[in-house]
Amino acid sequence: MPPAIVDSHCHLDFPQLAEDLDAVIERAKAAGVTRMVTICTKLRNLPQVQSIAEAHDGIYFAAGTHPMSVADEPMVSVAELVALAAHPKMVGIGESGLDYHYTAESKIAQQESLRLHIEAARQTRLPLIIHARDADDDMARILTEEHRAGPYTCVMHCFSSGAGLAQAALDLGFYLSMSGIAAFPKSTELREIFRAAPLGRILLETDAPYLAPPPYRGKRNEPAYTVHTAEKGAELFDLDYADFAAATSANFDRLFWKAAA
Repeated sequence: MPPAIVDSHCHLDFPQLAEDLDAVIERAKAAGVTRMVTICTKLRNLPQVQSIAEAHDGIYFAAGTHPMSVADEPMVSVAELVALAAHPKMVGIGESGLDYHYTAESKIAQQESLRLHIEAARQTRLPLIIHARDADDDMARILTEEHRAGPYTCVMHCFSSGAGLAQAALDLGFYLSMSGIAAFPKSTELREIFRAAPLGRILLETDAPYLAPPPYRGKRNEPAYTVHTAEKGAELFDLDYADFAAATSANFDRLFWKAAA
């Protein structure tokens, strides 16, 4: 069997994957992806996401309101998220965050939603899962303000922002998650950000069905392709694949403690 790795962020309920989900899961396991976290981005979709996790060993879920959906969904409450977190397979809060690229018009509501998700992460001790796009300054400010108000844990999902936000997150003890973007040929600056980060703060993910790494770029992504991002990560950290796989899996266990091996 190949070394075990973790896809810490995917969307198994999305229609691109749901159509042949059993085969997707089997290919992932054959590639060594023994655990996956499938993310609910709208709470009205939670029953489908939760049922996938309940039906499969090694699959867990997180729940929240994606920043791009904040304007179209009811504002989530802290009590609602805390209640959901009682489920044994709910292992994270989110994804939440800020996206000013597509939905800057809802930035104030996004910031409110983000702070509510942070408070839920604080109360549950589950990691906050952050989406950040074109909002580095506000993201660093809010994460720092809230951490001063009371500690919480966090992963910067699919990290592709600038070095300043990376350092702000690392200074708070947070984690950076490496997706297929890190393996794109033109992602030189992003690879340098990851290379400069401590190995003990790196996670792996696909964000499937999006952002497939080479050699599948432009095609549907799936958890099995975590392997290709892990290969690039091992190269960046000058490690054997097995050692990098073990390190990132240990990082996942430390942050996502409810899903620890």
